[in-house]
Amino acid sequence: MEYRQLGRTDMRVATISFGAWAIGGTWGPVQDEESLAALHKAIDMGVNFIDTADVYGDGRSERLIARLRRERPRDTIYVATKAGRRLPTQTPEGYSRDNLTGWIERSLKNLDVEALDLLQLHCPHPRVYDMPEVFGILDDLVAAGKLRYYGVSVETVEEAMKAIRYPNVQTVQIIFNMFRLKPADVFFPAAKAAQVGILARVPLASGLLTGKLTAQSSFAPDDHRTFNRNGESFDKGETFSGVPYERGLQAVEALKALKPDGMTMSQFALRWILMFDAVTCAIPGAKNIQQEEDNARAAALPPLSDAVMQGVQRVYDEYIRAEVHHLW
Repeated sequence: MEYRQLGRTDMRVATISFGAWAIGGTWGPVQDEESLAALHKAIDMGVNFIDTADVYGDGRSERLIARLRRERPRDTIYVATKAGRRLPTQTPEGYSRDNLTGWIERSLKNLDVEALDLLQLHCPHPRVYDMPEVFGILDDLVAAGKLRYYGVSVETVEEAMKAIRYPNVQTVQIIFNMFRLKPADVFFPAAKAAQVGILARVPLASGLLTGKLTAQSSFAPDDHRTFNRNGESFDKGETFSGVPYERGLQAVEALKALKPDGMTMSQFALRWILMFDAVTCAIPGAKNIQQEEDNARAAALPPLSDAVMQGVQRVYDEYIRAEVHHLW
């Protein structure tokens, strides 16, 4: 495993860390014991950073991570969680002191800690980025010892650029993968200059970039890949990175021709992300030991060649750019 400094924090984290959305819910059936085994495998592989949220399984994911920490008392395990999606409807006014404090107290209880390592606003209403009072509340919660650091999880590059204007925003979580290249254009240089950590989320485009999905693949009714393809429940960019499914499959076939020998498609997609030094870590999910082992091994793979990197750019330009670049 390799490690990178997470912005200006005191955390040095695994470049392939663990995204805990899938073990909470909306990715089809999951079994807690199998999820816990995947978490243990992650720590065995050198992972020391887990990203979750209060709404993943309504606290299920956070509570599983608390159990992991109790079972691994000698290991350093940093945990980032998120707040804001408990609002019935996203409104700027929902990010009040009472609400933020209540959400954070709930996460502290679920995670069984006195202070959160990293709290991220969870894709809040776009106007929140123009409300310095919200970030002032987070500053107060840091001063009160409830949070060690805070950051944001964003949908768009514009939101990311606004977020890093606030001096105590330590991290930005943003969708970045072979199907979502826009963040690298302007945001990455700005974040690097500001020493802001970047968490690359949805790194495998909801499974498309694993190369295992086909036109015949089906998903459970409670899997967002069934019910959110057009943004019915939350931003459509969260599902398959906003790429129409059939178009995504075509692009994956083109990417397979670029994959170096000795790595899986998932590892290829993850290693590609790590070629960008502004990125602190990618946070793929895993629902079982095999998936986690495959993901974690990507950190130790050799760098990709310039020819391969240029090939990925060509695939994006031909198949994907027109579908997503202008939207996020």
